[in-house]
Amino acid sequence: MVLLQTILILILVYYGLKLLLKWLAPKLLNYAVKKTGERFGQQFGNFQDFENQSQSKRDTRATKNSRPKANPSKKVGEYIDFEEIE
Repeated sequence: MVLLQTILILILVYYGLKLLLKWLAPKLLNYAVKKTGERFGQQFGNFQDFENQSQSKRDTRATKNSRPKANPSKKVGEYIDFEEIE
């Protein structure tokens, strides 16, 4: 009789947790997504502020340190043709 009661309790706990998670999982996921979105928004907002401040600094530096770029058509090695051996 004790074995039957234990099995019945385990089945009831299993289905109870399953039902509880079915109700709580969407709410927990919604909460997690909302919090992650808020954190991302805060970090992205700070990043935008940083970009706006550093943009003016980069503009002034770019005019002072303008250097000619290297020649892009310069050859950098030789072409090797590989053949497949059978």
